[in-house]
Amino acid sequence: QVQLVESGGGLVQAGGSLRLSCTASGRTLSSSAMGWFRQATGKEREFVTSITWDPSRTDYRYYADHAKGRFTISRDNAKNTVYLQMNSLRPEDTAVYYCAAGPRSGNYYSAAHYERWGQGTQVTVSS
Repeated sequence: QVQLVESGGGLVQAGGSLRLSCTASGRTLSSSAMGWFRQATGKEREFVTSITWDPSRTDYRYYADHAKGRFTISRDNAKNTVYLQMNSLRPEDTAVYYCAAGPRSGNYYSAAHYERWGQGTQVTVSS
């Protein structure tokens, strides 16, 4: 079974940047699609971005509208780690961010697609 550990959250001012990391153990990233979700207090968990790849090692990235142009997902298979680079952060980005792993085909936008979740890391953006 894959285990996921997120890191990199913290407090940042509006307009600033953070890079979140998600390191997997127990199974390599190459066998999973990886996603980032977030959940703000009192709100449902929502999709942020995901990355998957085909046998030719072509990456496919998907972004929620609120993340397009500001966030970038990437992976380092050698380190078994997925990253979420977040730029131009806004107070409304404040949430707990979760990393998730699931099958390489399916509905990447849905939390139900993912089988394993990390414990989450808090991101707080001050105005």
